[in-house]
Amino acid sequence: MNVTQAIETRRSIKGFDPRHHMQESEIERLMSLALLSPTAFNIQNWRFVLARDPELRQQLRAVAWDQAQVTDASLLVILTADLKSWEKEPGRYWKDAPQPVRDFLVPAIGQYYSGREQVQRDEAMRSCGMAATTLMLAAKEMGYDSCPMDGFDFDAVGKLINLPEDHVVAMFVAIGKKAREAWPRGGQLPMNEVVVENRFR
Repeated sequence: MNVTQAIETRRSIKGFDPRHHMQESEIERLMSLALLSPTAFNIQNWRFVLARDPELRQQLRAVAWDQAQVTDASLLVILTADLKSWEKEPGRYWKDAPQPVRDFLVPAIGQYYSGREQVQRDEAMRSCGMAATTLMLAAKEMGYDSCPMDGFDFDAVGKLINLPEDHVVAMFVAIGKKAREAWPRGGQLPMNEVVVENRFR
């Protein structure tokens, strides 16, 4: 499957086959692709929590409006981000780059993020959004379906996964074998309504 096919055929699936289990090699492959998702300054601020414990899954479902995909999907990925990744040994993000690149970028990381909490949070959400898209498209290519989710109690989820204080929960991505087809597409807005040339009028 090429990227265009994956984009065109990816749908948000609500019903997964709870009997299907992904192989460890498939999960490792999927996560290795997610790690190639872009992040500003290459700070790799996403943290992927793989919720595999059945009891935890039930608890997560209880704080997610009882949505079945939380427990029935083969894999539930909770996308979180480390808001302070930018200051945690930032040299490691550019350790393999040429020295002039390191000399320029590593100090720039601190200059950009220091004291700018809203920017740190915004960047975390952007990073997780891009990683979620990578996960969903990679899963589609591997023959799996997915569902991005934000219908849950964020604070309760944070408590259930022991979220560190300097981290934030962004979203879930449920991945597995669909048990039923997606609903027909609800209706796409016309391109001329959503694509703006140069400036809004």
